Amino acid sequence: MSFPISSGLLDAMVLSTVDSGDTYGYEITQYLRGAVDISESTLYPVLRRLQKGGLLETYDKEYLGRNRRYYRITEQGRAVLLESLAEWKSYKMKIDKILLGEEEE
Repeated sequence: MSFPISSGLLDAMVLSTVDSGDTYGYEITQYLRGAVDISESTLYPVLRRLQKGGLLETYDKEYLGRNRRYYRITEQGRAVLLESLAEWKSYKMKIDKILLGEEEE
């Protein structure tokens, strides 16, 4: 069974990935594929939206004679990520309680 990923959760996953260090789109896609089925064509609109919202910024760096666009999290992006993590922990505890019979701490 596959569970759908909401745009809010995908945003948080991207912000968390970029928070670990500046990176580029293909690398983000490969990392996220460890948890969810995502394509580059799905990821790039997310990256543009996060950049437009001031949560990510970009810079270009030469790699093998071509420019590669790197993404860096902003302070605003880090604040949104922290809020998302708090919401995720609360949501996860509620779901775990139902699915796994775990008690809330």
